[in-house]
Amino acid sequence: MDIKEAQRLVDEWINTVGVRYFSELTNMAILTEEVGEVARIISRKYGDQSFKESDKENNLEDELADVLWVLICLANQTGVDLTAAFKKNLEKKNIRDFDRHKNNPKLRK
Repeated sequence: MDIKEAQRLVDEWINTVGVRYFSELTNMAILTEEVGEVARIISRKYGDQSFKESDKENNLEDELADVLWVLICLANQTGVDLTAAFKKNLEKKNIRDFDRHKNNPKLRK
């Protein structure tokens, strides 16, 4: 599945099963919440915190998919073509950061 298809599938689901999109502000709050859930898992799995019993049910794949879902919702409802936006963003990074990371001594092993 490509990004355009994902945007179409989310829109179809929202307009049938989901009834309608939540407001942009609500979806922004939900996105923040979902990113927090990803951070919680990462900080426990790869960081120094230990899992609480209630954290052990969390699944990183599912939480990342939740972030992607809400991000797609926001793109759909604000008219953003994520495929075009991502291509443009990658072009920007290729120009701006062409030598930046290669020349960063902090990134050398």
